[in-house]
Amino acid sequence: MDVNELFWQASIHDIKKGYNDETTHFTCLLCGEKIEKGIIYPYEGVLYEAEKFMQHHITAAHLSVFHYLNGLNKKMTGLTDHQSHILRLFYEGKSDQEIKEELEIGSATTIRHHRFTLKEKERQAKTFLAMMELLKEQDQKEDSFVPIHKTATMVDDRYNITISEEQQLLEKYFPDGIGKELVRFPKREKHKIVILRAITKLFDETKQYSEKELNEMIQPIYEDYVQIRRYLIEYGFMDRQEDGSAYWIKK
Repeated sequence: MDVNELFWQASIHDIKKGYNDETTHFTCLLCGEKIEKGIIYPYEGVLYEAEKFMQHHITAAHLSVFHYLNGLNKKMTGLTDHQSHILRLFYEGKSDQEIKEELEIGSATTIRHHRFTLKEKERQAKTFLAMMELLKEQDQKEDSFVPIHKTATMVDDRYNITISEEQQLLEKYFPDGIGKELVRFPKREKHKIVILRAITKLFDETKQYSEKELNEMIQPIYEDYVQIRRYLIEYGFMDRQEDGSAYWIKK
């Protein structure tokens, strides 16, 4: 299971921690990093047991779970850029007066209004989550939707696709199996997402690829490997150095 699926299937409790507890290891829900249990990890003169080292990893790699979540696409958080900025300042312990001065807006009363609005969104979110849990319990036959990758550059109806629909499309476009030759690259946005998601899973999440290595992996799948490479970047599945010297899976 990839890190996006792990993230969306995790409980709120585990998302708040930033990792989940599996039989042999802890897995970071933010980037997929795995820390094996039963090992002592030395770092800068300090010894960490596995769970403490995972907590250290989250701080070192992501600053905090809050900062990571707050930096997600606004379609993921439901917050405007302005609300995300104010929420971060609240998290950092800034007073209403300090926030007013930093943002150069209105008065402290305006900041209190933002606090009230965010609290209202919290209440709405709790109600909505409760209703969705009840809905799942009522309809156990519900076909799950394909998880949206957290680094998606645009979230809209193109992600409105179920797991069963995805499987049908993969069989259509990869009749000989994923990783074999692609029949054609689709024009429909929804179909593109399915194909790009499948191709992404062929890469090692922990590795950086040169452009030559990336091309060599894509070319047997589709002759226009430059188009696939461009779409992997454009749709937020991969990232690269500005000079194109290295490519990697975005997490």
